[in-house]
This record gives sequence, structure tokens and C-alpha cells, in this order.
Amino acid sequence: MLSIRLRRMGSARRPFFRVVVVEARTARDSSYLEELGTYDPRQKPARLEVNRERVQHWVSLGARPSDTLRTLLQRHVTRDLAAPAAVAAVPAQ
Repeated sequence: MLSIRLRRMGSARRPFFRVVVVEARTARDSSYLEELGTYDPRQKPARLEVNRERVQHWVSLGARPSDTLRTLLQRHVTRDLAAPAAVAAVPAQ
């Protein structure tokens, strides 16, 4: 399963994050498949820059945004990217 989440960069007490696509079971700072953008919480207001088309592409392939990233996307980008795709139930016959 794929996950879209934040990868911490920056130095001590100066956090900076990259938005990346990774395998869900990998460590926070391990290798990633693709970098989708950046998040800088130290700027006022905090700045999130993401490639919307690539985020939508990975979500359509089944990648799930982390809880933190989903919240950031809702605040800074748009709600339709942050919502996971609904799975239609097929009635048993």
C-alpha cells in the first residue's frame, strides 16, 4: 500500500518537510517514490506547496494521505484531494 506523507528535513529546531509518496511500511526518512511538494511550518502563515495533479494521480492509484497531510491539504489546497476515494459496496447475490 502506498502512502503520501511528510518527510522531515531541516536542522535541529528548524523543521522543514517534503511531501513524498512512499510504501506505507517504510520509515519516516527512508527512500521515496516521488516528491510532490514542500511544507514550511516556520513561515507565518505556514506554507504548503504541492503539485496538485501529481497528488490527484497518486490518490487515484490508491495512495492514502497521512492524517497530518490530509489536514494540511484541507486547510491549504482543496477538499477533493484530501478525501480518500469511496469504495462502492457490491451487493451479494
